[in-house]
Amino acid sequence: MAERSKLVEVTRKAYLPERDADKSPVLETVNLGITFGGLKAVDDFNVTIGRTEIAGLIGPNGAGKTTIFNLLTKVYQPTHGTILLEGKDIHGLSTAQINHAGIARTFQNIRLFQNLTVEENITVAMEPRIKYNMFSGIFRLPSYWKGEKIAHERAMELLSIFHMEDFASAKAGSLPYGAQRRLEILRALATNPCLLLLDEPAAGMNPSETAELMENIRSIRDTFQIAVLLIEHDMNLVMNICEGIVVLNFGRVIAKGSPDDIQNNPEVIEAYLGKKKEA
Repeated sequence: MAERSKLVEVTRKAYLPERDADKSPVLETVNLGITFGGLKAVDDFNVTIGRTEIAGLIGPNGAGKTTIFNLLTKVYQPTHGTILLEGKDIHGLSTAQINHAGIARTFQNIRLFQNLTVEENITVAMEPRIKYNMFSGIFRLPSYWKGEKIAHERAMELLSIFHMEDFASAKAGSLPYGAQRRLEILRALATNPCLLLLDEPAAGMNPSETAELMENIRSIRDTFQIAVLLIEHDMNLVMNICEGIVVLNFGRVIAKGSPDDIQNNPEVIEAYLGKKKEA
């Protein structure tokens, strides 16, 4: 297991984990923002994420965190600013194209195909990459069965990450809440991302499930050599797993840095706890 890497300065305003400092970032946003009816929901969001970094995006409720994820995945088109994925400007791409380019995500509210099996929920995410066409599927040609075999083996490999192989044939909707959360992460991984966005992955989990999730996120990063950006309200998880943290408040970045930097930042403390009244 890779240890948490310290942040090092790579440009005047950007810090990356030491192990990623000699590589180009997986994600850069420059003055990213969106306006809804004259209201700036996100303004001048600048972040740089290393290729194998586990990064956190935190802030009070309503700070704009999920809006950031929606901008990165083009659920919303930015009003201004630039998003660079592996150095390429992804302006104008659709949500599906963003996924194919390498960004996968989970959601605050679980979005599984409840009536499909656990395995089917994973293999459906692989379909754009399975090499057979409709003709071979209708007539069950050898290329179809080869694709099906590859998809099955890949699904079982992914399920093994969370020790869920025995649930492969179960309906997704029959799984306990925590298992559904894990399945959603595996479905995102099935698209072979270079950047995995996790929106409150520990929501609804008990302390032991959360501790296991932390280890699994590290394992995913190490196994697949990808970056992870997570939104999370569980500060114990954030401070123990994230290398770089960005703090958002009212749509603007108020702090960036290591967990130690963030925990001791007066502006962050004020955003979460409120300003103390003078005696």
